[in-house]
Amino acid sequence: MSDETPNIPAEMALEPLTDSAPPAVVPDAAFEVSGLDIVLDVPVELAVEIGRTSMTIRETLDLGPGSIVVLERMTGEPVDLLVNGRRIARGEVVAIDEQFGLRITTVLPTDKRLDAAA
Repeated sequence: MSDETPNIPAEMALEPLTDSAPPAVVPDAAFEVSGLDIVLDVPVELAVEIGRTSMTIRETLDLGPGSIVVLERMTGEPVDLLVNGRRIARGEVVAIDEQFGLRITTVLPTDKRLDAAA
């Protein structure tokens, strides 16, 4: 390799970067970011939890077709709406044509949702 500087026309010459000033950012008029706008299209997983229970490994291995697992939640009690595994709301299970849905009855206050994320 040669230590010679290539002949570059003056209008194309590059200036070295300095630590004194950050590079200028030119905002794109079609893309403005404010607040949470940058994450609004990030996918999250929603799940409805109807209840939980604990079992021994033996009881779990004995499960089969027709087995009934008793949950710690009573019939008619609201179920939890989880977003990425964290409860954010509660509601009632509803049937819509051939599918299940959730009618939200209570949304946790923001501070409780943030506490659950910590």
